[in-house]
Amino acid sequence: MASALEKGNDSASDEKIGDVAHPLGHRHTQIDDLPDPDAGLSEEEKAQHDRKLLWKLDLKLIPWLSFLYLISFLDRTNIGNAKIDGLQEDLHMTDGQYNATLSIFFVSYACFEPLTNILLKRLRPSIFLPIIMILWGICMTCMGLVHNFSGLMAARWWLGVAEAGLFPGVNYYLSCWYRRSEFGIRAAIFFSAAALAGSFGGLLAAAIAKMGGVGGKAGWAWIFILEGLATILVGIASYWLVHDFPDVATFLTPEDRARVLRRLRADKQSSAEHEEFKMTYFWASVKDWKTWCFAIIYMGADGALYAFSLFLPSIIAQLGYTSTTANLLSVPPYAGAAILTVTVGYIADRTQQRGLCNIATSLLGIIGFSMLLGSGHAPVQYAGTFLGALGIYPCVANTISWAANNVEGVYKRGVTLGFVIGWGNLNGVVSSNIYRARDKPRYKPGHAVVLAYMVLWLFGGSIVTRFLLVRENKKRARGERDGWAEGKSEHEIEMLGDKKPDFMYTL
Repeated sequence: MASALEKGNDSASDEKIGDVAHPLGHRHTQIDDLPDPDAGLSEEEKAQHDRKLLWKLDLKLIPWLSFLYLISFLDRTNIGNAKIDGLQEDLHMTDGQYNATLSIFFVSYACFEPLTNILLKRLRPSIFLPIIMILWGICMTCMGLVHNFSGLMAARWWLGVAEAGLFPGVNYYLSCWYRRSEFGIRAAIFFSAAALAGSFGGLLAAAIAKMGGVGGKAGWAWIFILEGLATILVGIASYWLVHDFPDVATFLTPEDRARVLRRLRADKQSSAEHEEFKMTYFWASVKDWKTWCFAIIYMGADGALYAFSLFLPSIIAQLGYTSTTANLLSVPPYAGAAILTVTVGYIADRTQQRGLCNIATSLLGIIGFSMLLGSGHAPVQYAGTFLGALGIYPCVANTISWAANNVEGVYKRGVTLGFVIGWGNLNGVVSSNIYRARDKPRYKPGHAVVLAYMVLWLFGGSIVTRFLLVRENKKRARGERDGWAEGKSEHEIEMLGDKKPDFMYTL
């Protein structure tokens, strides 16, 4: 664990790899310019060092970041658990007002996401992530102290602002550490925390709700207060448990830093190295067709995700169960989704066929919501929630990995992920308003909208995007893009990012 003193001295360290003097070369280095700490070793010995390095990275980065996202997703969706414990009645809210409190979160969340990766890069992960966690923990705690609709709306707005930086930030951050063929399984493990949050959230809400009456507060208020206070404590601890980028990470030796950068350069990535922000990178992302293709796919996955996670307790409650039983029955679908999310991440990394994984997995969700829409039989509907979760959660993580694999450049990748995730989350406004109380118990309009999202945007968008990427790879293989590099210096070619003629897209 890095000490606070070590963190504070990062910028002055002789071992720093960036735009100041350091032993590993210059700002935009080729792999041959980076000293090889494994020179002279056999291929078997190099592979052994590589495995040890990956294991070290995984232990230092993945568990804590996954835990942070579990906290994040728990805090944004626990309002669904609070609702069936009396939140709406106690605050005297209409159905429209309750849906408005769900919608307002996604407006602020989506608006601020495209900006957050720039702040993450400039402030350092070990500073930026703890700050936003403490802020959203305060917002969450305040949600348990409100007395009316206006107070809840204000708290939810600021919760969206504070949480906006975590998901796009961590996905971008992880893409700066791992090869493209290694990123998917890590992103899947990270995102599986969302499914675990749904599972754990149901159990936790059922337990905390029993505190109703303590201190004059209802059970739903204690859900917000206790989870908010826990988030603040986790945010403080994160200063010591979140590490900075590879070129300055204090838990790595200089040799391991060189190994990380050499691995990324061999994978035609430069995102771990220092680069000054220019608006050119922002506009390069905006003008890139891939940004909007992945945004459409992610829209299909995220719109379905939030509808599912916000209303699953209510859907199950309409099958005839009490609020506590409904919270508990929401656990198994999430647990299954977590397992499949990691499995799909592993398969996609090994096959490098992320588009096909999206297409196949989304079919499970399409079948699930078709069952929810077409049958009123309780066992069939509950089975539909299982398939719905299995078809949604793996596609969210896989789509982010797919987008990150196909965008190169420090800031361009960060901006692209911000746009993709921000647009997807903006569709949470739709998700928040499609399951209306007057549609009980079948919620047909809600199920129909989610089904349309999955068929048109997730399934259809994945097919179209994969077709376009295949076509572009064929053009590059035939040399039709070689002209993009003609007359350019080595540095200028490097700055082309994913427009380098030899950069082949992940399908």
